[in-house]
Amino acid sequence: MGCIRLVILGLVLTPSLVLPVRTPSETVTVTGTRSREVLHDFVQSFAAPTRLTGKIARWMDGICPVAAGLPSGFTSFVIRRLKDVAGKVGAPVDGNASCKPNIEVVFTTAPQALLDNIKKKQSSLLGYYDNASQRDRLATVTRPIQAWYATATRDLHGKIQVDSGKTMGAGLEIWLPCPTTTGLCLMHFPNANAYAVTGSRLGDGLRSSFHHVIIVTDPSKLVGTEMGALADYIAMLALAQLESLDTCQQLPSIVNMLAQNCEKKSNALTENGLAYLHRLYKMSPDTTPGIQKDQVSYQMERDLTGR
Repeated sequence: MGCIRLVILGLVLTPSLVLPVRTPSETVTVTGTRSREVLHDFVQSFAAPTRLTGKIARWMDGICPVAAGLPSGFTSFVIRRLKDVAGKVGAPVDGNASCKPNIEVVFTTAPQALLDNIKKKQSSLLGYYDNASQRDRLATVTRPIQAWYATATRDLHGKIQVDSGKTMGAGLEIWLPCPTTTGLCLMHFPNANAYAVTGSRLGDGLRSSFHHVIIVTDPSKLVGTEMGALADYIAMLALAQLESLDTCQQLPSIVNMLAQNCEKKSNALTENGLAYLHRLYKMSPDTTPGIQKDQVSYQMERDLTGR
C-alpha cells in the first residue's frame, strides 16, 4: 500500500509505515477486582482535573473527529470506531457530514515537528498554560501516542469561555472600596473573567468541557500494534482526559497497553474502561470534583457488579 501526503495544521505528513489491521471484537471483557475501594482508587488516579475548575471535563458538544496521515481505509476505521464507542457510552456525536472538526487524529513519523508547528501557529490548541515555559513543556512529544486538550468552562447561564492563561478581552471593571481614600473606586482587573455561579458548596454551576482535542500517533514507535487496539486506545484518549498514561492501572485497561512493566495490559477496551466512560458521561457536570469522582466510582461499582 503506497504512502499518501496530507496537509494538516500546516504541516506536510508523509508516513511510510502501515499498522496491521485486525478488527477487534466489540468489547473484550476482562475480569478484575471490583471492590468499592479499588474502583475509587481507579477513578482517582484515572481522571485528570482541568486546570481552571479542577473538575472532570467531557464532551458537551457533539464530537466531530477527523484523521490523517495513513491511507483512508485505516483512518476511516479509527474514526468509525471512535464514533461507535462514543455512541455506546453516551457521548454526543455530531451527525452532520459537514461538521467542524473538534478531534484531530494525526499519524506522523515526525510528531515533534508537528507540535512545533502547532506551538508556533495555533498554541491555544495545546491546552491551558500560564507562560512560555509551560507552553514549551506542553508542546514536547514524550509518548508514541499523545493527546492535547483545549478545555472550556460553562457557567450557570450557559456562557462558554475557552480556558486560557492569557488575557482574554477587556477584563473586568468593578466598584470596590478605595485602597487609600474613603468611598468607592472603579478597579480594573485585566485578567479576570466573570462567571454566573450558584454559591452552593455542593455545586457551583460551572461545568468543564472539551473544546478541541489533538491526538498524535507515531507509527514508527508502534510497529506490530494491531489497528484495532490502536483505535480503542485513541477512542479512550478522545473521550476522556486521563491523569497518567505511564502509570499501570490497578484494573485491566486499554491505557495500560503502553505503560511500562505493566502486567494488566489489554489490546481492547475493557469493561472497566467502558464503565468509566459511560459514567463519565452520566455524572453531574456542575458538582465539586470530589463528588464527580465519587459518582463515577459508585456507579461503576453498580454497573460492574450488577447491584
